[in-house]
Amino acid sequence: MNLDLLRFSPGAYLAPVVDWLNRNFHPFFDAVTKFIEAVLGGIEAALLYPPPYAVIVAAVLLAAFIAGTRVAVVTALALAFCLLVGLWTASMQTLALVTVAVTISVFIAFPLGILASRYRNFEASIRPLLDMMQTVPPWVYLIPAVIIFSLGRVPAIIATIIYGIPPMLRLTTLAFNQVPKNFLELGHATGASPRSILFKIEIPAATPTLLVGLNQCILLSLAMVVLAGLVGAGGLGAEVTRGLTRMEMGLGLRAGLAIVAIAILLDRLSRGAVQRGQGTGAAKAT
Repeated sequence: MNLDLLRFSPGAYLAPVVDWLNRNFHPFFDAVTKFIEAVLGGIEAALLYPPPYAVIVAAVLLAAFIAGTRVAVVTALALAFCLLVGLWTASMQTLALVTVAVTISVFIAFPLGILASRYRNFEASIRPLLDMMQTVPPWVYLIPAVIIFSLGRVPAIIATIIYGIPPMLRLTTLAFNQVPKNFLELGHATGASPRSILFKIEIPAATPTLLVGLNQCILLSLAMVVLAGLVGAGGLGAEVTRGLTRMEMGLGLRAGLAIVAIAILLDRLSRGAVQRGQGTGAAKAT
């Protein structure tokens, strides 16, 4: 028996599809590249053009305004650490990349998660896809992304988005499924519209689990930053890669700790902003 006939190579079927997409949708991919590069360039310019101390002061004031004093202190410590270890530019590049990737991931995953909580058939149909997206090694996503978008930050963001969507989508579905049914029945009994029930009952009740999903999305996106350094995305991932190739433990450790600092900053800032907004809404309601 010829064993070659029994072998299955997904790449033999996927590679022609990627080549076809690259040939026929190149203008679209080029437009996506220019748009993402423009957004990233704008954020990086806003972070890197002013002196680092001015950025730190502005970030601390913003954090105090939207999330409170404790988050402002965490913001100051995290950004000061990135500056003191000599990785300010790389840290700001990583912060811009992760901010764009997480924002796009949430905008995709949040509505899909709501749909999955509403329609069981839809949730069952996307579950295998989510399993595959979370199980396939993340660096595999970089291969087709680089083929389509070439080297640079864009394929890194695309791969990061693919890796960040599943946890946010799953936890959004879980959050809305856990909303107490009596809350929904009360909303319907008072004659509230579906939009009012969504924004005034379901989302506030689901916020704790949604925050867990956002936290996981941020952490997984930062985990992809290191791999993104392999395709020329720059930032702290490039520094970790450089430390690995040169066997410089100090550089790799400094870059790794800077990634941790950025992760803590984004997590505390997003969590504090949502919790303060939730508290303000409750105060207005009373």
